Amino acid sequence: MRRLGEICGSRFARAAGPADLVAGVSARWVAAPGSVDDVSAVLRVAAQEDLSVVARGAGSKIDWGAPAAPVDIVLDTGRLAGIRPGAPDELAVEIGAGTPLRAVQAALDRVGQRLPLDPPSPGATVGGVVAADEAGPLRQLHGTPADQLVGLSYVDASGAVTRSAGWSAAWTPGPDPARLLCGSLGALGVVVSATLRVQPTPASRVWVSRSVWTPLEMHDVVRDVRESGLAPAAIEVDLRPTPPALGAGARTTRPSAGPGTLSMLLEGGPAEVAERVAELTAVAGGNAQAYGGPPDWWRRYPFGPGDVALQLDVPVGDLHAAIYALRDAAGSAVPVRGSVGVGVVHAALPGRLPPERVAAILAAVRGVLLGRGGTCVVVAAPTPIREAVDLWGDLATLPLLRRIKHRFDPHARLAPGRFPGNR
Repeated sequence: MRRLGEICGSRFARAAGPADLVAGVSARWVAAPGSVDDVSAVLRVAAQEDLSVVARGAGSKIDWGAPAAPVDIVLDTGRLAGIRPGAPDELAVEIGAGTPLRAVQAALDRVGQRLPLDPPSPGATVGGVVAADEAGPLRQLHGTPADQLVGLSYVDASGAVTRSAGWSAAWTPGPDPARLLCGSLGALGVVVSATLRVQPTPASRVWVSRSVWTPLEMHDVVRDVRESGLAPAAIEVDLRPTPPALGAGARTTRPSAGPGTLSMLLEGGPAEVAERVAELTAVAGGNAQAYGGPPDWWRRYPFGPGDVALQLDVPVGDLHAAIYALRDAAGSAVPVRGSVGVGVVHAALPGRLPPERVAAILAAVRGVLLGRGGTCVVVAAPTPIREAVDLWGDLATLPLLRRIKHRFDPHARLAPGRFPGNR
């Protein structure tokens, strides 16, 4: 503790408290380094003393993944904040890991620009979004944070500072470390800054929404939209066990029939968007209507605290089969929401289910997905369930992931347990 205080300053190193749990596990200390050199020093101390380290931004995803036990140091990146624009012709900005994403978007909006990123986690930091590779509806057209990277700076388990080119550097042989760190939840290195692409803010945004009654109907509409060539910026679905009650004013952003809603976003110039809206409304059919704002569920996960949060990643043409499999295994419809246009959705199971029941549901769904190239991963769950079930399932890439973990963190000090294979 004294050494952490010397590195970060006594005000920024303390004993951990009840608010510093990591996936239900108590930490020992919290350190908030104020510079990249200080992050490096903290990780050197951890290496010398054989201490585990879990990086934390806003903490919006601190419960994702397996329990990180033990947790010696929570490394808070909140002081690593700031935005450094690139050259005007670069259309990129370097952002400190602890910078809230909404602050970046607000700053860029003042000059008519944006990051094409819209993750659902409120208050998320740029480092947290990159470390989780967390994407929202704009994933349909612009991909995940990993696809937006121009460069990444991180500190490895030994304390060495590395700057890596982004995935756009086609000359780089093999997978770039920047790409590998995206989605690793801090288990391969501590992200200290990311350089991301920016783009002009669209002049016009219109949502076209229609109700859907079954996953098969959803599948058919999505197929027609994807084959239309209209290229929506987002294609999202919200499937609920029962239709939501419609109170006063609720009609403004949601069709009034059907237990589910399919919503598509078009962006661009006003005249061009207006023309595409008319075409998309005809292609979507049903009771499709255009709206000037998103539905109330847009950019929100279907799960809440205490739920079993699942992520299904399935080829688009098979997603409806995965949703049917989940309903059959659960014995009833469950909330499903997400980027149906790319085959990535989230679902929620009640956290009160016994662990063995959750395990049985996972086994049934994964059995259906086995021959379809899909996965069903537990993103978060109450501690008894998290400790009892296989969070990742039978991943074909597991041997490769273990080799990557050993390469970056041979002593398993960074976010232990939060990487596939429980290392």
